Amino acid sequence: MRMWAMALATLGWMGHAVAAPPATVVLDAANMTCPACSITIEKALERVSGVTATDVDTRAGTVTVTFDAQHTSTSEIAQAITEAGFPATQASDH
Repeated sequence: MRMWAMALATLGWMGHAVAAPPATVVLDAANMTCPACSITIEKALERVSGVTATDVDTRAGTVTVTFDAQHTSTSEIAQAITEAGFPATQASDH
């Protein structure tokens, strides 16, 4: 029993040791006009595997997304936002 516990602990530690740090991208999103827009974008991003956090700024017209690059990419995130009705491109000044 003790040997199994040690093996599981070692595997758990190794999993954390090789996990990549989260990536963050800032995207410009067009057509955001109200708080409901941010809700729509957040719901679209909830369906993207690997997205761990979102921050929608309707005034600035930006969406900041934290994600696991092993499960998704910037282009997949931009596509999800665009398909939700808000054409998205990577911000050039961030």
